[in-house]
Amino acid sequence: MSQMQMTKTRSGVPSIVRDPVTAALRYLAIFLTAVVMFGIILFIAGANPIQAIQATLSHTLGSRFGISEVIVKMIPLLLTAVAVALPSRLGLINVGAEGQLYMGAWLAAAGALAFPNLPAVLILPLMAVLGMVGGGLWAAIPAFLRARGLVNETISSLLLNYVAPSIVTFFIYGPWRSRGNALYPQTDDFSAAARLPTFFDTRVHLGLAIALLVLLLYGYLIKYSRWGLEIRSIGANPQSARRNGIPVSMYIVLVLCLGGAIAGLAGMAEVSGIHGRLRPGFSPGFGYLGFLISWLSGGDPLGILATSFLISIIATGGDILQIKMALPYAVVNILMAITLMVVLFRPTFWKGKKA
Repeated sequence: MSQMQMTKTRSGVPSIVRDPVTAALRYLAIFLTAVVMFGIILFIAGANPIQAIQATLSHTLGSRFGISEVIVKMIPLLLTAVAVALPSRLGLINVGAEGQLYMGAWLAAAGALAFPNLPAVLILPLMAVLGMVGGGLWAAIPAFLRARGLVNETISSLLLNYVAPSIVTFFIYGPWRSRGNALYPQTDDFSAAARLPTFFDTRVHLGLAIALLVLLLYGYLIKYSRWGLEIRSIGANPQSARRNGIPVSMYIVLVLCLGGAIAGLAGMAEVSGIHGRLRPGFSPGFGYLGFLISWLSGGDPLGILATSFLISIIATGGDILQIKMALPYAVVNILMAITLMVVLFRPTFWKGKKA
């Protein structure tokens, strides 16, 4: 087998065996191809593509504030990408990271509002655990249905994405609504102890360290642990794994719930580290972007890190394009869609040569 051979898991997510240099070149080629195609679309629309790209890069990577905002955007993307990548190793398609993120934020907010006087050393771990429980329990629904062979997890997890925000909205407009703010529906502010600490006078918070730790643990467990070996065995051939005594149904439930717990942790980090309260629509689609990142990276830990950074630049640059170029924010979605299309087409030089 060559160093750059692309295979597929049962879920269809590409799994690529390659060295770091080849991987970096592949991600760079994908991004540059997408940018060129995006520039053509901007030119047809009457905008100057060079000025648009320059404005995006100068306001995201050209200043300390811009870089910090890119990192802030990257934190939930790292976690939701891992939440999708982990089940994909088992051959499962978790499209429900968005709903799991919402339910994690909901339960974490419940803890923050119920115990406003707890010190940070107690309330923050409690919120993290509650966030993981909320996301994990929400993922348990499609996990159980899939393990029993009743409903495909792709469909059930996707449909649940529309239920979770409605539950959160009900509590925000109802029993949790702040009485001191009649204009904007939201909960009361969390206590200072329930806010994740930030670094260097920026909005970058402790969630970054948590996300990097989760990514590191994911990479280690998948590649070097017996647990990861059994997961990859099921993903490659579930029938053979079942004949060899591996409890496939148990792994389906366990891995999907663990992915949901990681997405729920992203929700906790977002409401605690950024908003300091629970409000409707606090996620601009982090769960869906995490799915995109997992797909683009093929579930590779370094690929998740690199792709999350690139997607964060694009997402952060959307505001700049609106202000500087008078372009709608929808152009960001167009660029991300083009990037995904480039990966789906997978030109020959990305596939590599057969052994």
